[in-house]
Amino acid sequence: MSHVELAPDHILIIEDEPKIARLVTDYLSSSGFSSHHLDHGDDVLPWLEEQDTLPELVLLDLMLPGTDGLTLCREIRQRWPQLAIIMLTAKVEEIDRLLGLELGADDYICKPFSPREVVARIRAVLRRSRATLHQREPGAKNLLVLDEDGWRALADGQDLGLTAVEFQLLRVMMSAPGRIFTREQLMDHMYRDHRIVSERTVDSHVKKLRRKIADIWQEREVIRSVYGVGYKYQPEE
Repeated sequence: MSHVELAPDHILIIEDEPKIARLVTDYLSSSGFSSHHLDHGDDVLPWLEEQDTLPELVLLDLMLPGTDGLTLCREIRQRWPQLAIIMLTAKVEEIDRLLGLELGADDYICKPFSPREVVARIRAVLRRSRATLHQREPGAKNLLVLDEDGWRALADGQDLGLTAVEFQLLRVMMSAPGRIFTREQLMDHMYRDHRIVSERTVDSHVKKLRRKIADIWQEREVIRSVYGVGYKYQPEE
């Protein structure tokens, strides 16, 4: 994964409805954002590949001519994991899938929506994504850093010695700090071969992962249990 520069507060709008695109573009401009608009799914990946500086966030419609939004979301997350993605959808039944880590969406907005809501969601997602990028900065202290190429997790520069499953589990939760993942969602991304495992297996992996983190950070708990639901990565106090 090569390093890419992101243009702060620059948004890529991928929307085929002209009225919605104009409305969002105008409201983003008045809120201090710059933007670029594409209206066809087939144009998105070539456009991104041509850019020296990428947008900081992609506002991506689910239903597009050409390549659909779900496919684009997967491709963008795989090629440019630094980019934040918010999905726009009129299909409420797709929401659970949109937030799945396999697709990589950071958030979703249901149509019809208010432009003010769009701006608020964008600001919230950018705060989270900027915090995640900061974790990768050299010399950062008291932060957990993922080495994607080496499948390692480093706490203050010390290798946690995670197994592949533990690394995948941590990567899922760290992709969306503060978001609660159910055990079922975590299982889906820990085991790509869709093997059948019990929820206790997830609990066991989380317990081992916590123990390895605690060996370095005795006073910090970054993986939190949410009773009756699942787990979340919450680095803030």
